[in-house]
Amino acid sequence: MENHNKFSLPILLLFIVLTTLQSACQAQNSQQDYVDAHNAARAQVGVGPIAWDETVAAFAQSYVNSRLGDCNLVHSQNKQYGENLVSGVGDFTGQAAVNLWVAEKGNYDYNSNSCVGGECLHYTQVVWSTSVRLGCARAQCNNGWWFISCNYAPPGNIAGQHPY
Repeated sequence: MENHNKFSLPILLLFIVLTTLQSACQAQNSQQDYVDAHNAARAQVGVGPIAWDETVAAFAQSYVNSRLGDCNLVHSQNKQYGENLVSGVGDFTGQAAVNLWVAEKGNYDYNSNSCVGGECLHYTQVVWSTSVRLGCARAQCNNGWWFISCNYAPPGNIAGQHPY
């Protein structure tokens, strides 16, 4: 009986640590984390919040699953939704993906409504004022990389229009 008790505490502690780590990883990829990261960027420019949409998320998940064999950042060509794609390695989370897109803010010039000095269209989609529904998905590709897609309804980045 004493041997059993001696081993159950370390096993219990290991279970708690693993569960906590798994929860922390999932928390950085939760629906709310995607929404919060988007809404923080939108609030900085006075744009109203975006909300999670299960239909848009199902589309994102289906598309992510279709890219697991090659992990290539090829857009879905779906005209119904706007789309941001990214891939990364290691502990690459959905929250990290949104942060990368938002980091393009410095390349967006509102006055000329154009990208200057680099890519900015991921950022403008994040803050596009009429995109009010969001769905994102993340999955690990066969090569070990993470593939993340966020889709937006209605789509943004409409030529000649400002995002906000």
